[in-house]
Amino acid sequence: MSIIAMAPPRRVQLVSSNTKPGAFKASTHGSWAAIKWLQRAVTLFIGVTALSFLLIANFSTDLVYTKLGKNPTPEQIDSLRHELGYDRPWIVRYGYFLLNLARGDLGYSDRNGERVASVLARTIPISLALLIPGFILGHLLGIVSALWAAWQRGRWADHFITLMAVAGMSLSFPVAIILAQWGLSSYQGLAWFPVQGWAPEDIASYLYYVTVPTTALLLVTVGYNTRFYRTLMVEELDKDYVLTARAYGAGALVIMARHVLPNTLIPIVTRVVFTLPSLVVGGSLLLENYFAIPGIGKTAFEAVTYGDQNLLLAIVALTALIFVVLNLSIDTLYRWFDPRLSTPVAA
Repeated sequence: MSIIAMAPPRRVQLVSSNTKPGAFKASTHGSWAAIKWLQRAVTLFIGVTALSFLLIANFSTDLVYTKLGKNPTPEQIDSLRHELGYDRPWIVRYGYFLLNLARGDLGYSDRNGERVASVLARTIPISLALLIPGFILGHLLGIVSALWAAWQRGRWADHFITLMAVAGMSLSFPVAIILAQWGLSSYQGLAWFPVQGWAPEDIASYLYYVTVPTTALLLVTVGYNTRFYRTLMVEELDKDYVLTARAYGAGALVIMARHVLPNTLIPIVTRVVFTLPSLVVGGSLLLENYFAIPGIGKTAFEAVTYGDQNLLLAIVALTALIFVVLNLSIDTLYRWFDPRLSTPVAA
């Protein structure tokens, strides 16, 4: 009679056979990363809007005397202050602001009674149509100029591009606007385009109105972009893989387009992303007021001067939201331009 040794029963592993090692750990890490991203976004948004709300609530124009005129009675002052919410602490008013913002209710303009959402829907497309050509061309021209200057380092082309970049950097925005208007709109210049105004109906009329503001924007931005991008290109050209490519006889186009430019995309993306909020705020504010364009920048300026708190707070919240999204999505853009950054590290 033989004795059969019975092996202990094995535990059933409820994991698919094709599951890669570390997949569960990567999934958990991704979930925690998403939670941290959301936490940072909410914290940053609340911090920016709360500080802005505090400043606007305490230092903006008091609409009570603007609406009531001269010599109002104390009863009229108290009634209007209660109606506008001025008699409540700013933190309570900020809480109501966040609640209304979550519901999509931005309120009404204190200036003309128009819905704030309607004002934003009307002015934001105008600002985008005004700024996008200059923003894109400013970075493209900066990259192309930087590539050529870096390849011609120390030669006359590099010196000329650097000189033009420094000249552009020395211009202030108002001076650049005046130069663009003088050269393209005045009778002392070409007089091909309008000095002010915005009434595009088709592509031709759009180019007619957008050319001068775009030129002014390029005069200011191309110089800074060229200097920044040239520094990146020159640093990359000194690396060993470029010297090896040159030794094997690779031409300028191959080296700059296939090697140098892809390896400098991360700092380029960083600059593009973080110059966007300043362009939206500062660029639209100056351009739209100088050229009498009814965009979001001119609307914000009028809201500040009149004391239109509802409209101003909505613009601040929108700007903060854009800044938060760009600031926290920069890692995703990095991985999209350089897939090596998303490659998991082996355990």
